[in-house]
Amino acid sequence: MTATSDPARELLPTATGKRTAAVVGGLLRRNRVIAVSAFLAMVGATGIGLLTAPLLGHIVDIVAEKGGVGAITVPVVLLAVVALARGAATSVGLTLVARLGEGMLATLRERFIDKALHLPLEQVEQAGSGDLTARVTSDVAEVAKSVREALPELGRSLLTITLTLGALAVLDWRFLVAALLAAPIQLLTVRWYLRRAVPLYAAQRVAIGAQQQQLLDTVGGARTVRAFRLTDDHVERVSQRSQGAVDLSLRGIRLVTGFFARLNLAEYIGLGGVLATGFLLVNNGSASIGTATAAALYFHSLFNPINAALVLLDDAQKAGASLARIIGVADLPGETDDALEGRPGVSRGTDEAAAERPVVPVDASVKVAGLGHAYKPGHDILHDVDLHISARERVALVGASGAGKTTLAKLIAGIHRPTSGAIALGGVGIDELGPASIRSTVALISQEVHVFAGPLRDDLRLARPGATDGELREALARVGALTWVDALPEGLSTVVGDGGHRLTVAQAQQLALVRLVLTDPPIAILDEATADAGSAGARELEESAARALEGRTALIVAHRLTQAASADRVVVLDAGRVVETGTHDELVAAGGRYAALWEVWADNRRDVDTETEG
Repeated sequence: MTATSDPARELLPTATGKRTAAVVGGLLRRNRVIAVSAFLAMVGATGIGLLTAPLLGHIVDIVAEKGGVGAITVPVVLLAVVALARGAATSVGLTLVARLGEGMLATLRERFIDKALHLPLEQVEQAGSGDLTARVTSDVAEVAKSVREALPELGRSLLTITLTLGALAVLDWRFLVAALLAAPIQLLTVRWYLRRAVPLYAAQRVAIGAQQQQLLDTVGGARTVRAFRLTDDHVERVSQRSQGAVDLSLRGIRLVTGFFARLNLAEYIGLGGVLATGFLLVNNGSASIGTATAAALYFHSLFNPINAALVLLDDAQKAGASLARIIGVADLPGETDDALEGRPGVSRGTDEAAAERPVVPVDASVKVAGLGHAYKPGHDILHDVDLHISARERVALVGASGAGKTTLAKLIAGIHRPTSGAIALGGVGIDELGPASIRSTVALISQEVHVFAGPLRDDLRLARPGATDGELREALARVGALTWVDALPEGLSTVVGDGGHRLTVAQAQQLALVRLVLTDPPIAILDEATADAGSAGARELEESAARALEGRTALIVAHRLTQAASADRVVVLDAGRVVETGTHDELVAAGGRYAALWEVWADNRRDVDTETEG
């Protein structure tokens, strides 16, 4: 497996050609019965179709010998029978090929999705969501298109070419030699093409992934881009990524144009050779006019399958590049494997059953000691952070943008691994807990909330699959969302998300809080969960969040300082260090960093309230 590189990101790996072939071979072995049946059906259909040329040649001989109408009847009837039999066999073969391809694709897609959902979030963030998005969308679509369209036709074309060359040899070996005059040009053309196409299409898939990632970064961070006047810089980045993808596409078009020019030359030489051979053989009495006609028809019938095979080879190269990217993700070790390997004192040679026994936190406390973290070596975001949150305590994390609040939240949630220091949840280190136990212990809710397309009931049951409607309504009522849910056209059955009923930002965020209630983790982290709502919506969300957090240990990355004022304790971060800690009243009275932030916040609130009243 090879890792594709990007100047700014460490992209997810791409499988080698050998590994890709091994995976496809394994899938074929699992489906060997249907694979063999499909192959035999396609061979039968192709073989039956090859009877057309000799039958037409026989009719030519009858006409040349001035045979009667009755002599033509049988060959004509046989032509009709051949057409019907070929159509039936082709239908059966294509159906089996479709079943084989769709089954293999479904297995690979399920394996990919399962692994993608279990990838460490840190790895996904390092690669950028655009890389994974491109693989799960355009790459999967490229492979699916090939499975449904290109591969069946490619198989038929290769069989037709092989059996037709055999039929030429049966007619007369000299016809086969004449036809093979085109082979050196075709083989050299294919070699010339493949040497350029394989790296070109692989680079093209990477360029498209980088382009999508840049678009996601620019559009998703539009507010930040505008706030820091980075619009021109981001437009230039999008332009560069797009131009890179366009340049590679144009190179592909030029490559294909040269490819077909060489193939046309090969066809001209081959057909000329077969016609000349037929003329000579008929002239010296070694073959009949009908045989020469059949040979010419055979070679002419090779034009379409050879061109189709080589055109589809172009699609196959694209699909192969996409397949390697899919398998590259499917082969990655998941979180479970990482957790087992990372367990102190545990290796693959030890008793894995004992290692996999769940470690249970003793309470809902959070302890951070000497924590440091850097996304890039030498660029520390957090420095020697110490923090202890008692069970059921509600702590607000405050600081300027870039202070390290979100990084600390993600570290505690297990999304990233700290560069130094230790984190314990309920008295158990996160390395000892492992990803699955961390997810059941702590939940992180950010301002980015996805509403899944489908009935609202199904969206909420993702958090607790066995929840009854009564339990869903109870959770909705707890966060104050039941009133607007009951007002929906079909209540819990209303289709929401893309293509369905559009929810407001505040409503979508309340759904995230409902999922929190249904999941019921002992520790919850809210990372600026009310930042995208308006003032009125934010106040409502703060009340909803307070009810959802009842009975839990909570760390709140505060976007609005009213959240800090209502917390049990406030921790102030500055440049990755804890500079103040205490209650709201204590910190305001101390006149330090937090007091200054609070004064600015209070002044802004007064200005907003004055404008609203006016």
